[in-house]
Formats: sequence, C-alpha cells, structure tokens
Amino acid sequence: MSANEDQEMELEALRSIYEGDESFRELSPVSFQYRIGENGDPKAFLIEISWTETYPQTPPIISMNAFFNNTISSAVKQSILAKLQEAVEVNLGTAMTYTLFEYAKDNKEQFMENHNPVNSTTSISNIISIETPNTAPSSKKKDKKEQLSKAQKRKLADKTDHKGELPRGWNWVDVVKVDTSYILVFKNCSYCRHQITKYMSSIFSPSTFGFYWDVCFLFYIQHLSKTGSKDDD
Repeated sequence: MSANEDQEMELEALRSIYEGDESFRELSPVSFQYRIGENGDPKAFLIEISWTETYPQTPPIISMNAFFNNTISSAVKQSILAKLQEAVEVNLGTAMTYTLFEYAKDNKEQFMENHNPVNSTTSISNIISIETPNTAPSSKKKDKKEQLSKAQKRKLADKTDHKGELPRGWNWVDVVKVDTSYILVFKNCSYCRHQITKYMSSIFSPSTFGFYWDVCFLFYIQHLSKTGSKDDD
C-alpha cells in the first residue's frame, strides 16, 4: 500500500474518532492539532502533528510552537517532544497520529510535572510605559497677541470717548494702508471726491492737491477717524 493510501485511510479514521471532539482540529488533510487538557487548565498544552509525503514510513513533524503553549518553558517543551519522538520510533511504519495524541493524554501529568507558568507576553500597560516620551518642542506655537508700544497705547487712549469707547472709523487709516484698492473706490465715487476736495482745499493749494491726490486721501481718512466719519456740511 502506498503512503498516500495509508494517509487517506488514517485521515478517515481520525475524522471518525474525533468527530465532535473540541480538542481536535484538522488544519489540513495532513496537519492536525490536539489540546491535551481542558481550557483553563494551567497544565494544558497543544500538540501539532504534520505528515510528510512519505509518512508513515518516515516520522511525522511534531511541534509545540502554537501560541497556546506560550506559558510553557522551552525546557518543558523539549522534554515533551523528546518523549513523543520515542513513541514515534516505536510506531514507525504504522498510522500513529491517534497513538501519539492518546499517549500525550495518558502521560499529561508526567509531561508537565516540571511546568512553572512563564509570562512571555507583555501587558498593554508595559507597552504604553515604554513609549518614547514626546520631548520635542511642539510645532504649534500659540498665537501671541500683538504687543503695543507705550506711545501706541497713549495714542489709542486719546481716541476714546468719555465711555472709554473708540469712535467709529478710528482704524480706517490702517485698513487703507493694508489694501490700497480702497483708494480707487473713493476716487471713483463722486460724493467721496467732492468731500475730499472740500476738506483738503483748505489745506493744500489746488495744484498740489491734484498732484498728491492719494496722499490727500489719506489725510482725509485720518480726519474721518477723528470725527467719527462726520463731515462739516
């Protein structure tokens, strides 16, 4: 009988024997796991057996690398594997997967007599505690309020009325300095030109006023900021 035929027969036997057994798991048609002991048992362990192409004429691969065994020390694992290898040599050439699982079940206490649970996992709190502290300066700087000089503060105070409030239009000059397009707006407004001309003619000569119209415009806006946009009729 060929190795493939032997494996097919043993696979059918395993499925029949362990049907409904929650401890048994078929990973593939040639790879199986069995939990020795109940869930919650501190001495429970899991064995994985994989068949080679020439199994059972050659030994299967036995492993205890499953995460289920993470609390078992390497020494105990090696001891269990060594005992299972002894059973493999005795049963070589025959279907032995069931035999190995049952052998481990019958000798569970002996296999785990030197077992002391090992905490090989890292708790979440430890992971958090070793996180690199953020010592680098923050890239976001707090916005600082614009600091006024003493002269600016005095000038601002002079513009307030008896209620401590600033008159309407007190900061118009600053607006004009930022956006000179306002000059064009006032230039194109006939009423504004009339008011500016009326006010500035008393300060500049007609020739100078026409040549420095933009400068005169700023003077006029400053006048409005002091009077609260009220012009003399």
